[in-house]
Amino acid sequence: MPIDATLPYDDSNIFARILRGELLSKTVYEDEYALAFHDINPQAPLHILVIPKGAYVSWDDFSERGSDAEIAGFVRAVGLVARDQGLVAPGYRLLANVGLDSHQEIPHLHVHIFAGQKLGPMLAR
Repeated sequence: MPIDATLPYDDSNIFARILRGELLSKTVYEDEYALAFHDINPQAPLHILVIPKGAYVSWDDFSERGSDAEIAGFVRAVGLVARDQGLVAPGYRLLANVGLDSHQEIPHLHVHIFAGQKLGPMLAR
């Protein structure tokens, strides 16, 4: 169910549970600021999620409350994952949904990395 980006952080969300080790993930990268893993329901041949380790609902929440080190570390992690996966030359798409209109489903900031095929236009016209 989509969430309102203004809701408080929900400790029981699936990403919080993955961060606590309660649920397994197929990790591709981890450092002190971020965790990246394969999506269990991929929407492209390569679909990786990158999440910050802090309790942030959305990009808006993160950009307002995250420390400079957390923000820099998270953004660098997204780029590092894309480079390590060999996605720079062929290209990839980043997506971060915020709130109801974007259909954000999990109240923990996450960036989708889509790749592995030509992805087509961003939005249907």
